Amino acid sequence: MSIRPVKRVITSQPTVEGAGVKLRRAFGFGDTGDYDPFLLLDDFRNDRPDDYRAGFPWHPHRGIETITYVLAGSVEHGDSLGNRGDLQAGDVQWMTAGRGILHQEMPQGDTAGRMHGFQLWANLPSSLKMTAPRYQDVKAAEIPEVIDDDGTRVRVVCGDFYGRRGPVEGVAADPRYLDVWVPPNRKKSLPVEVERHAFAYVFEGSGSFRAASKPFGVLTEKTDGNGDTPVREQTGNRSLVLFDSGDEVTVQAGEHGIRFLLVSGKPIREPVAWYGPIVMNSKAELQQAFDELHAGTFIR
Repeated sequence: MSIRPVKRVITSQPTVEGAGVKLRRAFGFGDTGDYDPFLLLDDFRNDRPDDYRAGFPWHPHRGIETITYVLAGSVEHGDSLGNRGDLQAGDVQWMTAGRGILHQEMPQGDTAGRMHGFQLWANLPSSLKMTAPRYQDVKAAEIPEVIDDDGTRVRVVCGDFYGRRGPVEGVAADPRYLDVWVPPNRKKSLPVEVERHAFAYVFEGSGSFRAASKPFGVLTEKTDGNGDTPVREQTGNRSLVLFDSGDEVTVQAGEHGIRFLLVSGKPIREPVAWYGPIVMNSKAELQQAFDELHAGTFIR
């Protein structure tokens, strides 16, 4: 087995989206080659209702899939096809926008005013860009959890893990989407197929990745100016860890344990033409989408 080294560590950046929702963006709206087939990851965690209650009013999507995972509070959603729903804590919605949909997402805090969740965008290959839209709404109770002898807990949202399969099916990128908790001071290795791109997003506790032994922050190594002396870097919570190639990820949990999303998928390796909520393969296709949006023919 070969441990995936850390390629890059990124601290998610404050961003405002929708009608004024304050969130943190781990990656997106840039060169996404290292994350292919994924395009964007947002962490919408907030304890102040004024910072999220305006939500994400009606907006279009085409050519992608959006994955919404709620940890606290709830998200009410509706779309141009008449679908309505309410995502509660622990629930997941996997929406395939395909050829086009208009929808809205309105977050609501829990009784303490807390709202926390993630939205991940996955690209669709050219052969499926114009497929019919569909939803996969998954309740928390439907998501299997693997509990290891060492206390490690893994919720399997999508893909296979240790003989359990997540409830989300038929996704083009064949992703694996895991919610992982490793207990304090434990070291854990998790398999990731070598042909996949993979990243971890730390959102609770602390720990070190790679074969490092000291449990603090999210640890990686770089060389000094001479290119030969290892220098340790650490970052903290709300950090995205992008992995290089290999067939397993190793993490050493800190004194309070560590919880993170571990996401991997097979690269599509196709051209990306992207503007706002629409992602196609060429500028001409992108222009056509916006022309149809303005002409009122976007929904087919």
